[in-house]
Amino acid sequence: MTDWCDFNDAQQQPSFDLIPKGTLARVRMTLKPGGFDDPAQGWTGGYATQSFETGSVYLAAEFVVLEGEYARRKLWSNIGLHSPKGPTWGQMGRSLIRAILNSARNVHPQDMSPQAAAARRIQGFHELDGIEFAARIDVEKDGRGELKNVIRNAVEPDHPDYARLMGLPPKNPGSGSTGAPAAATPPRTTPPVNPQRPAMPGKPAWAQ
Repeated sequence: MTDWCDFNDAQQQPSFDLIPKGTLARVRMTLKPGGFDDPAQGWTGGYATQSFETGSVYLAAEFVVLEGEYARRKLWSNIGLHSPKGPTWGQMGRSLIRAILNSARNVHPQDMSPQAAAARRIQGFHELDGIEFAARIDVEKDGRGELKNVIRNAVEPDHPDYARLMGLPPKNPGSGSTGAPAAATPPRTTPPVNPQRPAMPGKPAWAQ
């Protein structure tokens, strides 16, 4: 029975030191629904969030480190979809999502085959909710000037540490040094964490 007068046997509080800038890790991304939809843009399912202050639209993402020294550590980042100031933020968000899909589905960034093109398409943001990929962890200042960990880049299959991070067999040296098989088998993933919005039935387009 827990003694709420004696705390000598309580566990020490966990350390919240920053993960070093540049650390590579396999992560799982989940999306915090913001309830903002714009079907004309393909933003459906209530996943997007609109800022009341700026009018910007983004995906509020949480990342959990799955393995290694920092396993179970959580990070938070926003993936830009739209900014009233111009297209730059949305373009950065599209670039990150493209790299996440390449990483999660084992598609070389330079592969422009029909299979690779299909792997970079999604039916909706629900396909990103629960996706696992390799990431590079960064450090930035928040609105209060305090340092925090964020994710700005995914580690794609052309990176030398990609196979190790994703638990894939090493690349065959005889297969060449440029490009990657367009129909490579995706690394293991977990289903979306939000049971209220299940993925669409049937195989995703990129796997057909």
